[in-house]
Amino acid sequence: MSLRVALLEDDEFQSSLIELWLSEENHSCKVFADGRSLIRHLNNESFDIIILDWIVPDMDGLEVLRWIREQRKLRVPVIFLSQIEGEPEVVRALKLGADDYIRKPAQKNELIARIQAATRRFSKDFINKPTVEMPPYTIDYANSCFILNEERIEMTQKEFELATFLFTNVNRALSRGHILESVWGTDPDLNTRTVDTHVSRIRKKLQIAEGNGWMLNSIYQHGYRLENLDTNHI
Repeated sequence: MSLRVALLEDDEFQSSLIELWLSEENHSCKVFADGRSLIRHLNNESFDIIILDWIVPDMDGLEVLRWIREQRKLRVPVIFLSQIEGEPEVVRALKLGADDYIRKPAQKNELIARIQAATRRFSKDFINKPTVEMPPYTIDYANSCFILNEERIEMTQKEFELATFLFTNVNRALSRGHILESVWGTDPDLNTRTVDTHVSRIRKKLQIAEGNGWMLNSIYQHGYRLENLDTNHI
């Protein structure tokens, strides 16, 4: 699975190396040299995972993590990649909501494995299963369709891919650029009308509405969020 990665790293050599490693695994990487630049971008864009260095200009990684978890309450895996080695600092980062902590210098295989593990935890219900139950929906991967009230819903392949991407990222705000890049493999700077059209079709075909326990909401100047209104199934 191709991932969209945000990297907070002010060392150009380190960021270039990590970008290369990620591209070799077919992941895309957006690099930020200071914390405030990353935060500004996160107001309009979304990522599958965020990697933070601790000591960076302007606003350190811990402050960025606090903003992600406490102010924006973003549901996205976060990994620290830092030279700071003290156990109290590591514990502090984990308590604030980091999902993992890697000490520099990172090794490629370890970093890729940790990224895969962190993202897998966020989509564990969708790993290697022929069908996934998201009541009242059943996602049928073998036939590339959704089932609602025992009826198969006919969908184009792209509609199915978009719908499964939204359900995989339930309760997460997803930017149009993120959706375009992940589902269409398209430059996120291109026209996003395609996303809006397909989202409208999916909402209608799947009858996504409060009565079925789900809402697919538009987020102004950002993208969409598929919400599960039944907290027992989040």
